[in-house]
Amino acid sequence: PKLFGLTFFYLNGETLCLYKNDLTTNDRNQRSFLKASGPPKRPLNGYMRFVMQQQPIITRQHPEIKSVDIIRKIAQQWRTLSPEQKRPFEEASVRAREQFKVDLQRYQAQLSPAQAQQQALEKRARTAKRKAIRKKRELTSLGKPKRPRSAFNIFMSEHFEEARGATTQAKMKSLFEDWKNLFSHQKQVYTHLAEDDKIRYKNEMKSWEDHMVEIGREDLVREQSLSIRKKATGRSTTASKKSAKTKTKAKTKAKSTSTSTAAKKTGVKGKAQAARKTKSSSTKNT
Repeated sequence: PKLFGLTFFYLNGETLCLYKNDLTTNDRNQRSFLKASGPPKRPLNGYMRFVMQQQPIITRQHPEIKSVDIIRKIAQQWRTLSPEQKRPFEEASVRAREQFKVDLQRYQAQLSPAQAQQQALEKRARTAKRKAIRKKRELTSLGKPKRPRSAFNIFMSEHFEEARGATTQAKMKSLFEDWKNLFSHQKQVYTHLAEDDKIRYKNEMKSWEDHMVEIGREDLVREQSLSIRKKATGRSTTASKKSAKTKTKAKTKAKSTSTSTAAKKTGVKGKAQAARKTKSSSTKNT
């Protein structure tokens, strides 16, 4: 129901209030595109508008709940909303997107060529960073082994808690000084651990890349590993071809040998028969 320009609805026994001003706050912000901070910000979608509106309400109602649980609760509420209840948020998002396009065009028209080029470079950098983050998440989900640690990294991880300094940077600086002051035999312990970690990484990477090839993700395999794999496959193919050729030659030779042997036996047999015939004929004449 609507009352004094406000929209009320009930969800799971709770009263949720949709303020008209909340729907237009971001719209008004989009119109102030000539800020020193840069281009106009992209508008929120319908769900995010619902989150921004309900988060302070639920925080006041349940101050003991963590922020993550509050977002989960809001997401659950959003899923149970009817299309009619979602419509005001989605319509506000559509209007904000249309206004954003207008504001962005006006903003870009005021840029100089150098500013436009700089913005293009920044956009490419942001895109590359997002791609790198997505790829890193994908590799983590696929179980890619962690890179081997250096001797200093192992030393730092072991002594970071008791290191001198109040900040992380100060602790790292003090640990670096301690590392430089170590004797060679003291560093040797961490050097051996680093070598062991390299062997671990090499073995795990080989197993992981073999698995990636099996599931059809050769795009994630290092080029060096692919070239080694191709060379090994080529050598095995060549060896199998040579083996097949050798077997074929052996079969052909055995066949020809058996044929010549049979011919010799036939010749010997014929000569014996001729000798017997000659002997029998000479006996008759006698």
